[in-house]
Amino acid sequence: MTYISDTVETLKIKGNLATYAYRDFGAKSSEPPLVLLQRFRGTIDHWDPAFLDVLASERRVIIFDNAGVGASTGEVPDTITAAAEGVMDFLKALKIEKVDVLGWSMGGMTALLTTLNNPAAVRRTLVLGSTPGGLPDPKEPDQRVFDAMTAPDPDDENYIFLFFGNHEEGRRLGIESLRRLDTRLLKSKAVVTPEAWGNQLQACMSFMGGKDAALDRLDEIQVPILVANGAHDVMVPSEHSFEMAKRSKNVTTVIYGDDGHGFLFPHYEDFGKIALDFLR
Repeated sequence: MTYISDTVETLKIKGNLATYAYRDFGAKSSEPPLVLLQRFRGTIDHWDPAFLDVLASERRVIIFDNAGVGASTGEVPDTITAAAEGVMDFLKALKIEKVDVLGWSMGGMTALLTTLNNPAAVRRTLVLGSTPGGLPDPKEPDQRVFDAMTAPDPDDENYIFLFFGNHEEGRRLGIESLRRLDTRLLKSKAVVTPEAWGNQLQACMSFMGGKDAALDRLDEIQVPILVANGAHDVMVPSEHSFEMAKRSKNVTTVIYGDDGHGFLFPHYEDFGKIALDFLR
């Protein structure tokens, strides 16, 4: 099957902090654009094209590599605050004043701070498989999770363990999602360098530990927020999603009981429709 998002040209635009690689596709007349913010060690080639195509059926979708990631220049920031500044630098370069933001994992942290620090620029926010940071006594991932996250050359088994439900059907759907990435990745060989993901890891750990965290600021967010996760997320436990729901009256929460951190890809059709409904 050919996915629209797999055929879209990669563009470049120069901002103040970097020259950004991005793709812009879908329903171009829809406003505002939907900007996607990627996970730890992810590039624009690591979005499942099946999920992107569902979103693009109704929305103008923009995916990009933040500073220092993939095909973008610049230096990867070592704080989530600075990552959110990179989002705004990219949008200003494109002369886009208002967006909807969808962030997955580390991208969800960045989406929260983009929304908090630039309230006039964001209409709606989706926070997937992520955390507001700063939770008291958070459950620490076990060593196997950390080893898989930081593997020098992650393979299918690393991703299956980290992202998908720990059962036969979850494994099958996870493998299907990974193979959908091959169209882009076999050509680009896109990776995030160890130095770059080291900065990302520092940013995530600092945020989760409370530095520049969003937890105590959630009540400042006046726009609707959709929070979603898999109940069996081994990287960011779904308790973080519930905590966001408890802290903000504007949060709607969706939890998939049969999946983990990467729930949005095996459930691309179902969750894509939920996301579009929310964005309407």
